[in-house]
Amino acid sequence: MLEQLKRDVCDANLELKRNNLVIYSWGNVSGIDRQQALVAIKPSGVSYDTLTPDDIVLLDLQGAVIEGKLRPSSDTPTHLQLYRTFPNIQGICHTHSRHATIWAQASLPIPCLGTTHADYYNGPVPVTQPMTDAQIQTHYEHNTAKVIEKTFNARNPDEMPAVLVANHGPFTWGPSPAHAVEAAVVLEYVAEMALKTAILKPELSAISKTLLHKHYFRKHGDNAYYGQQ
Repeated sequence: MLEQLKRDVCDANLELKRNNLVIYSWGNVSGIDRQQALVAIKPSGVSYDTLTPDDIVLLDLQGAVIEGKLRPSSDTPTHLQLYRTFPNIQGICHTHSRHATIWAQASLPIPCLGTTHADYYNGPVPVTQPMTDAQIQTHYEHNTAKVIEKTFNARNPDEMPAVLVANHGPFTWGPSPAHAVEAAVVLEYVAEMALKTAILKPELSAISKTLLHKHYFRKHGDNAYYGQQ
């Protein structure tokens, strides 16, 4: 069932390893078939060195396993809730990549200090509020998605395909599992650049909104002119 989706999700997970965004079995990528309302996700604790499409677990949006012999990722409730909330998302990625996680552990958004960031993210990458004891103790993974949702009350997830969960790490998304991983690769790149730029010049301010919007919208949106149309 949904063999192509399982292959896509497996390859997206392996792409994390190829880009050095994960070690051991950390991290996970999922994808969704909106027509059938089924989600494919990496199984919990399985090494990337042995991961195959047959290992990928299929679930419905309520979390019932439809196909697969292994337990799905422990982060599955987060993925499912984000799919339920953001209808344009077709793939979700979660890592503990080093530099993005440094910003998350500091509970700081990643500022947009240059056009490299602006080419991909329309503004600073936001960070959630820290989770409360009650949120952590009961339905932790589901509540992780809820704090992400709250962070996006006034933001467009299509223009900001990333978030830092305070004290935890990054989640990214996109129109496919591959795009979700691409967002994670770019996030780690700009997180490292922002950190080192802030060390070099701590008083540096974010770029102007004019420059931000010029670079973001020339690559995204109805009037984009970057690349081949």
